[in-house]
Amino acid sequence: MTERNSTADPDRAPALPPVADRASFQAQLDSLRLREKAHTREGDAIAAARRRLPMVEVAADLELTGPGGPVTLLDAFEGRRQLIAYYFMRHDGHTAADQCEGCTWVTNQVQELPFLHSRDITYAVLCQGPYEESHRYREFMGWDMPWYSALPSKDELLVGRRVGMMHVVCYLRDGGRVYETYWTTLRGVEAMDYSYALMDLTVYGRQEQWEDSPPGWPQDKDVPPEHPMRSNGRPIPQWSRIKAGRSDDLRPRP
Repeated sequence: MTERNSTADPDRAPALPPVADRASFQAQLDSLRLREKAHTREGDAIAAARRRLPMVEVAADLELTGPGGPVTLLDAFEGRRQLIAYYFMRHDGHTAADQCEGCTWVTNQVQELPFLHSRDITYAVLCQGPYEESHRYREFMGWDMPWYSALPSKDELLVGRRVGMMHVVCYLRDGGRVYETYWTTLRGVEAMDYSYALMDLTVYGRQEQWEDSPPGWPQDKDVPPEHPMRSNGRPIPQWSRIKAGRSDDLRPRP
């Protein structure tokens, strides 16, 4: 294995795996594939166990704030049987650059909802801050998924959990009654992501400091481990919006 290129030639790889012939490469890949298949089967088994969890009733009339004013949790289903809600963290009174990079990262990857709709599932963001300011962030980012403020009922919706942290919560509607069937947080929200999943397939992985990589593998030492989704002071997805000339002024409008 080569060490990091000491000349920092941008055209040269910073580090390389050992080179093997096709047969040797395929033999090691086949060995890894057995582990990948076991991982997939275990994921299927976990999903099967998730489908067998009990559920807990949640008040269907808990108040949210939508574009037209107060609505209920039941309204957020939009008539479908299930609801996946992402609880977006909110730093009130701060600029767009200071908003949660993790929430921005995962929310930015939810682009197409029709396939969820085909399975009778609604996806919506329930922001943990006020509607008007948070909705301006949605506009700045160019997102078009349903967006509500959970602020009026945040403590009840996230009872027993750490408010102010990103959560994915799944709900089921039975007539006019609502039940919570699952929730996750922290790395559990990677279920919304494809960027990291694709990075994990590459030789250099996510290039973050916590990863178990060979010596010399590129890892961004300028990005602290607690903020891997920021670049030059902003959540990474914001830079394309700034380049396009969008204003990230989230202050109340007159």
